[in-house]
Amino acid sequence: MLKILKRLSGKEWLQAGISLLFIVSQVWLDLKLPDYMSEITRLTQTEGSALADIWTAGGYMLLCALGSVAASVVVGFFAARIAASFSRRLRSNLYDKVDSFSMNEISRFSTASLITRSTNDITQIQLFITMGLQMIVKAPIMAVWAITKIAGKGLQWTEATGVTLLIMIVMISILMSLALPKFKKMQSLTDNLNRTTMENLTGLRVVRAYNAEDFQQAKFEVANEELTSTQLFTSRAMAVMMPMMTLLMSGLTLSIYWIGAYLIDAAGMMDKITLFSNMVVFSAYAMQVIMSFMMLVMIFILLPRASVSAARINEVLNTEPTILEGDQTAGKPGLAGTVEFRNVSFRYPGAADDALHGVNFSVSPGETIAFIGSTGSGKTTLINLIPRFFDATEGEVLVDGRNVREYTEEALNNKIGFVPQKAVLFRGTVESNVRYGDNGRAPATAEDVKQAVRIAQSTGFVEGMEGQYEAEVAQRGTNLSGGQKQRLSIARAVCRKPEIYIFDDSFSALDYQTDRQLRTMLKKETAGVTNMIVAQRIGTILDADRVVVLDEGCVVGIGTHKELLKTCAVYREIAMSQLSEEELAI
Repeated sequence: MLKILKRLSGKEWLQAGISLLFIVSQVWLDLKLPDYMSEITRLTQTEGSALADIWTAGGYMLLCALGSVAASVVVGFFAARIAASFSRRLRSNLYDKVDSFSMNEISRFSTASLITRSTNDITQIQLFITMGLQMIVKAPIMAVWAITKIAGKGLQWTEATGVTLLIMIVMISILMSLALPKFKKMQSLTDNLNRTTMENLTGLRVVRAYNAEDFQQAKFEVANEELTSTQLFTSRAMAVMMPMMTLLMSGLTLSIYWIGAYLIDAAGMMDKITLFSNMVVFSAYAMQVIMSFMMLVMIFILLPRASVSAARINEVLNTEPTILEGDQTAGKPGLAGTVEFRNVSFRYPGAADDALHGVNFSVSPGETIAFIGSTGSGKTTLINLIPRFFDATEGEVLVDGRNVREYTEEALNNKIGFVPQKAVLFRGTVESNVRYGDNGRAPATAEDVKQAVRIAQSTGFVEGMEGQYEAEVAQRGTNLSGGQKQRLSIARAVCRKPEIYIFDDSFSALDYQTDRQLRTMLKKETAGVTNMIVAQRIGTILDADRVVVLDEGCVVGIGTHKELLKTCAVYREIAMSQLSEEELAI
């Protein structure tokens, strides 16, 4: 918890210092009340006391109470302000950190867990700071100050207070020992519930198609029941605590007055008034001591979950990305658009075997190179090494004659127009999705957007939508078909005007005619730009300048379509499974 609090800014520490002054003022005012109560008690029991003196003491009591309320409001204001600003900055830091993660770190934490840490965990920290600043500082000050006030006022009363505190400490220790492990477990159970919910929502079509609603419901109920039972256990433990606290406070008050009655009865006439006044004061201060411990109990309730949340947030913030960017912003002169793999091997973390092994090839500017192979042969893994979604385990990946590790992330990304295997669209408009991001040059104009849409064979359906280029696109493009989403993803890449296009099986949702028209237009409009295409269909790569054939992570053939039909058995087998001999001959 202390590690996360070290991230408080200087301004927030200053506000905390100001709050401390008001807390001390509030405690002083609260502890002055019994003194005036004692004065009023003495005046009412003393013959000849003036009513004005009683009113004066009462007025001071009222001023102390109002001052305490005012100080409490100020402390609450600063506590809420500190907690809100700290939480906002913590969320931003967490977002920026996650944004810098590679796929390895994302997989390590899981998406559901990262969402929980960015929301629920930070809320726990915010709640702890809001309550803790008011209680964790106030309680010890009040307890110590109150104890010094009642010291010497009566040994029997002190013993009664000590026994009450001892019982309270034992009770809190037992309850905390039972509840603390459950508090720590609740955050991981929240992760699990979020993961189950997310899995069901993202796979809703498959769930319905297979009539698996009952199966998913059962999975959700298991996660929900486990979290609910844990929360009920901790809530019941805390529910037992408050009535017992009330019982102890009432019992202490009763014992103080019971002991006081015996002491006053046994005292002389002159000492009775003093004893009675001391009893009233002692009772008030004893309640302040008990209230201090009750505030500490509230902290003990909040602290376990907040500590777990702080540890989970620190775990993300302290994780160093495995992919570190370089300092180069440009490639070597005369090599713009070149890509080269030099004896590249790659193995996923924890995997037993390489996903890629000993891959060598190069691509010249303006060349179209395609990658084909059976499912799991390493095609997508290979092209993911170019934009550094992963780093090669061995060997070098070069872009424009320079190792991709040497580039800044921004410079490398500006060279690439990447179209992923699964089309990703964002909530907004057609135009905002096509001109999405920064390409390191002047922002795309409306004409650039229309040109990109035209090249991607999307003009027809875009201009047929209500609002045309300002037509609304739902989150993840759910209001568009698969082919429409793919074409807009391609238009987004075209709009960047990059040096290198990477198409990761980006034509699979298109019919053959649209596929061919799109590739013909791309070749015409993007002459001189390097194209790298991952494909499953032979028809998509027939016109490629070269085709790289992958099998179990190794390159087993490189050449044109006609050359590979003669020299590569793997390619010939794939081709003959999709096209007839007559079509292949053509």
